[in-house]
Amino acid sequence: MTTSSDDAARPVPVRVVLPADPLLGQPEQEVVARLWRRRQTGTGWVYLVGLPSYRVLENGGVEAAEYRVWVRAPDHVRPVDGVDYDQVPTEPLPPAPPTSVVREILGERRPSGWVLAKVREGRGPARGVLHAPDCEEAPPGAPLLDLERALNVAENPGTRLCTVCGCAQELTPMLSGFDRITGS
Repeated sequence: MTTSSDDAARPVPVRVVLPADPLLGQPEQEVVARLWRRRQTGTGWVYLVGLPSYRVLENGGVEAAEYRVWVRAPDHVRPVDGVDYDQVPTEPLPPAPPTSVVREILGERRPSGWVLAKVREGRGPARGVLHAPDCEEAPPGAPLLDLERALNVAENPGTRLCTVCGCAQELTPMLSGFDRITGS
C-alpha cells in the first residue's frame, strides 16, 4: 500500500538480500529494489523498499507492481555503486523525552509494595516491621507484599510500621480510615 507522501518521494535503487531457502536448495539472492525511506529504531535501522512484483488484474491480465516492505539494514540491504542516498527521506530516532520537572525535584519513584522484617524477641509471638522495599532497614531478598497482603500483615498487633521509609504514613490511613486523619 502506498501513500501520497511516498509517491511524492523519488525512490533510489538499492540491493535487497533475499534469504536462502535450504529446503529448496536456493542460495541467498540479491534483487534490485527501490528505496523509499529509512527509519532509525531503538534496535537499528530499517528501510522501506519496493520489491518488483506482479498483480493479476480483474480481466485476468497481469501487470508489473511493487511490494513495499520494511527490511532491517544492513542485514538485508546493500548499496548500489554510484547511487547517492543523501536524498532518501530519513527518520532518525527521536530524542529521548526530557525529564519532567516533577521527576527532577522528587527523584525516581520508589518500588511499589512492602516487605516484612521478622523480629524475634525472646519468647512469645513473632513480631515484624513493615518497610518500603527500598528502605535501608528492609531485609534484603524479602518477598514483596502487595497492598492487600501488607494491610493484612499490618493489622497484626505484633507488627510495627516503619516511620523511616514512610510505610507508616502510607498504610495508617488505610488501616484506620481517612476520617480519623481529617477530623471528620
